[in-house]
Formats: sequence, structure tokens, C-alpha cells
Amino acid sequence: MTATLLHRPRSQRSALLAAALCALACDAPPAALTRGPTSGWPEYGADKGGSRYARADQISRENVEHLEVAWEYHTGDYDDGSTGLAPSTFQNTPILHDGMLYLCTPFNNVIALDAETGVERWRHDLQVDSSQFYSPACRGVSFWRDEAAEPGAACRRRVISGTLDARLIALDASTGRPCPEFGVAGSVDLAEGIGDRQPGEYGVTSPPAIVSDLIVTGAMVLDNRRVDAPGGVIRAFDARSGELRWAWDPVAPGKRPKVGGDVAYQRGTTNAWSMLSADPELGLVYVPTGNTSPDYFGGHRDGGDYYSSSVVALDVETGKVRWHFQTTHHDVWDYDLPAQPVLFSYPGPEGDVPALAQATKTGLLFLLDRRDGTPIFPVEERPVPGGALDGDFVAETQPFPTKPAPLHPLEPLRPEDAFGFTLYDRGKCREAIEAARSEGLYTPPSLQGSVHFPGMMGGVNWGSLAVDSKRDILVVNTTRTATTVRMIPRDEITPKQKASKYGFEPAEGTPYAVERRPLLSPFGAPCNPPPWGTLTGIDIESGEHIWQTPLGTTRDMAPWPLWLDTGTPNQGGPIVTASGLVFIAATTDNFLRAFDTRSGEELWRGRLPAGGQATPMTYRLTPEGRQYVVIAAGGHGVLGTRVGDSVVAFALPAP
Repeated sequence: MTATLLHRPRSQRSALLAAALCALACDAPPAALTRGPTSGWPEYGADKGGSRYARADQISRENVEHLEVAWEYHTGDYDDGSTGLAPSTFQNTPILHDGMLYLCTPFNNVIALDAETGVERWRHDLQVDSSQFYSPACRGVSFWRDEAAEPGAACRRRVISGTLDARLIALDASTGRPCPEFGVAGSVDLAEGIGDRQPGEYGVTSPPAIVSDLIVTGAMVLDNRRVDAPGGVIRAFDARSGELRWAWDPVAPGKRPKVGGDVAYQRGTTNAWSMLSADPELGLVYVPTGNTSPDYFGGHRDGGDYYSSSVVALDVETGKVRWHFQTTHHDVWDYDLPAQPVLFSYPGPEGDVPALAQATKTGLLFLLDRRDGTPIFPVEERPVPGGALDGDFVAETQPFPTKPAPLHPLEPLRPEDAFGFTLYDRGKCREAIEAARSEGLYTPPSLQGSVHFPGMMGGVNWGSLAVDSKRDILVVNTTRTATTVRMIPRDEITPKQKASKYGFEPAEGTPYAVERRPLLSPFGAPCNPPPWGTLTGIDIESGEHIWQTPLGTTRDMAPWPLWLDTGTPNQGGPIVTASGLVFIAATTDNFLRAFDTRSGEELWRGRLPAGGQATPMTYRLTPEGRQYVVIAAGGHGVLGTRVGDSVVAFALPAP
């Protein structure tokens, strides 16, 4: 080397010497592995059971710090709030099939991208009138392959998407054109049989479940609008023709549905707006249900919330209920089940048990035998606060799993617990807590105002959880921010409250309207003490927490130097890889992070161009190719994160 250097010009000798020294001493990025297992992401949650687990292992503990942006794509379809609507939220997780990524935008553009380069291959605008919707979202699309069709036939491979305005669409996966034999010109009207609906009140925001050549879907129904809201029917459609195969109307056993005219499904019933899961071997679809309308008053329900806030297992061929497990009785807290039920194997003493993990807004995590709904760990009925509103009641007890331990504090938020950056805002938080009823989890709504902690966001929300089946670890993120809920007698509602765009909800048909808001200080920080967001690892076999760490910092929501590791409210979920990594964004700071699955140690963070309120996904197309981690970075209007339209792919440097 020395002889070679001496025969070069001085400038070249200096540069080569520097390079040689760096090769010996610098921490140069390692080249991507030459070969390794391929890994796909064919479903929203990686598989039909929503495990969010990937076999890809090229990115590891040892090299994750060298991740870089491989490509970035802009959808061009978002609303920053300048139109007068709430800013849009980009909650999408793409799916991967045949080298293509398929995704949907907040306003229902369906897009296909080349998975290696991020180059757009086609786009189909589903022509939704965006002016009707508050904070529009589309979390994902689904995919179906017609095994009976000839290879290469049009619409043999289909992208299935629901829409904000209640349609079910089938598109050719190769071209993006509608499949003409599906419904009418590629579209099924989900409003059929629902009855009247107000603008933006009923639509699909989550990807349908695909099982046994059926498309199974629920729908989103806006909270707290009226008693007689559209019903929460779950329906299965033939994936070829779009023909209705079955419908489950969530009416209590022994009750006859109240239908007639253009109403085929009882109105005001519990709905399932989140992701469903399926076990094709057991022939079951698992449905996480929400509240019976409206959320905070149930005096009119007359047993109509029998299936509310429950995991319901439906027979995939008939739609009949095989079992159900209720996580909150007579729910008047908006503690609907927002998270996809996650299927996994529990290592029992007599062999593996097919199990299901249901995360909840309460921060309680229920592990069930998915064959019959029997709890893996004992569940106890424990007394909870009483004192309901006039005309309503609350259950005397609620179910609490003995394991795993709660992901969220259950104790009452006391005035002395108030948080603040200064004496001033801490004092204001203390006054707000003192003025409200605060008796811990399941404090009933009240006229004076009640502290709900966890609040309407959770706990755990639609990001659900991930299962590392190689290490038998569950990973789940949690928000810890309190909400105040005040019930307003109908004759006391003011014109100013009626005109409010956020925080006031009419709950028509009940004696009360609802005023609900995050419990924040004058400076915008939560009044409860941090951490305001956490990430937790749980040993599956024992049910014990093995680690917990704050998730997120105050960066992007507070000026420097107030960038604190307090954890933040979060929307979105984690994924896990075979190499022992957890990837998650979700927080109010604009980062995608990687954690060690066994220890919870943060190993890397990558800057995002906007809020990452989505669940990432990962894949590797060929044994010689790179592993990509992809996230939608488009923000969340309600959380107040930066809005945008980016899809960002990270990978190790190319060799």
C-alpha cells in the first residue's frame, strides 16, 4: 500500500491515506447481506391473524443503526385543514403482492407502487366527496386471488377496498380498473338495507377480511350522533360476484330485529369499525365490536348492547355466532374494541393452544382460547364505581384479567397528581381535576364532568399489538392521557356549544348531549403525569411484563429545549421481525424507531417528513435483495401532528 501511495500525486495520496485509515478505524456502514429469507406482507396485519410478524432478518440489532431512506413516494392526496375540514390522517399500511405495494389514501385513491423503487404503477380515484367527512382515513386495502381463473385473466388478482361513502370496490391488481362482474361495474353499495344516514355518518375505514373466497366487512358509524344511527351489521360478500352471502345483525339472542321499509338491519346497534381477523382452519372470523349508539348514555338500550365492546367469533360460512367475550359491560365510556384481535399459539402445559389477544382502550389485555373464548388466564369480575346518570345504570362489576398486568394505571387521577411544566399550569390542571368526578377506571359520566383515565383514545387503539412467535413475546404501545366528559341536559345546551366543531356531540334521542375534551394544561400538555405513551414487552407464557419504556418525545410538539423523553400520545402500532426488532412510529414526534424485542432498548430512530400515525410493514422480495421497512407518514389531524402525503421506505445501504 505504501509503495502505491508514494507514486501518486500528493492530493491523491492524502485522500487514499484518509480512506485507508477510515477503513481501519471508522464505523463504516456494513453492506447488506448477500442472501437471506424472503418475506412478504400480504395482509394488513401481515397475516389473517394480524400477528404483524415478518420472517425478514436482514436488518438486525447489529446493523439497524445504518438504515437510510431508500425511496420516498408522495400520493398528492391530503388535506392540511385549509379547506375548512379537519386535516386528514394517513393511517395506511400497504400490503405486498407479486412485487407490488397496494395502498389507499385518506380520500380513497387506491395506488399500486413498485415495491423495489416506489415508482407508481397505477392509481384509481374512487371519487369520494371529501367535503362530507371529518378527519377522513383509509387504513388499508385487501387482496384476493381467484384460483379458478386462468393465469393472466383480467381480475384474477383483485384489490378490495371499502370507501368513506359506504361502497365496496374490486379493482384489477394489474391495471387498477374496476372488475365489471363484481357488483355493479365493480362496486357494491353497502348503504343498502342501512336506512337513512347523515353525511359522513357511515362508511368503511378499515380493510375487509378475506377468507374462504368471502369478503367480510363491518363499517364505521360516527360516535355520539344519535340513538337511531345506522346499524353495525357485519356482512360477507362473494369475492367474485359481490353477491351478499350472509349478514350478522348484532341483536341480542331472543330479540327480533326491528326492521322494515328500507331498513333491513336494526339501527343503533354495535358496529365494528376496526380490522377483523380470521382463522380459516377453525372456520371463524373474529370481530372487535364498539359501543351501541351513542357512547355515553345507555338508558334506552334495553339489552341492545349484549354484543357491545366484545370479541365475537362468527362462523365464516354462515355468519352465526359461535362465541363472544365482553370486555366492558354496558359500556358508557367509549371503551369500544378498536384493536384487531391478534391470533397466536399459547405454549400451554399440554401443548400449544390456539389463542387470541384482544387489546382494549382500558389498557387491559385479554388472552383467550380462540376456539371457544375461554380465558387463558383467569378473569375476575371486580366492583367498580357506581352512580349513573338519571335514566341509566352502570354494571356493578367489570371483567379484569389477572394476567397480563394492566398496560395503563387503574388508580384515580388525584389533584395532587397534576402535572405541569410550571406552577401555573400545574395549578390549572389541579383545579380541573378537583372540579371533576375522578374515581379511576369506569368512573361513570356525570353532570359535573368526569375524568376518564384512560380516555377515549385509550389505552390501546387501532394499532393493536404484535407477536414475536420466535421469542414468545407480545409487544404493544399504549397512550396515557386523561379525558374529561361532561353530560349536558338537553334544555341547557347553548348555541355556542351546538356550533362547536370539536368537543360537543349531540347524542340525539337521549336526555343529554356530550362535551368531551382531552384534559390538557394551558400549555397543551396532558394534566396527568408522564409517561404519556409507553411500549411494553410481555412474555406470552407467563403473562408477565418483561420491559416497558416511554414511547416518544415532546419534539415537534414543543420548542427546544423542551424536548423531553416523556412518552407521547400515539396512534398506530408495532411490527416485529425474526431478527428480534420492533419497528414503530405512532408518536407525536416525527420518527420511526427500532427497539430490541427482548430488552426494549431503543436502537435506532429515523426522521419522517410528517407524523407517522400508521403501522409500518416490512418485506424482502428476493434472497439477494434488500429488506425494506415502509411507513405512511402523513400525520393525524386530531393529534395535531404534521400533515403530509409521504410513503417512506428505509433499507440498509446497497452493496
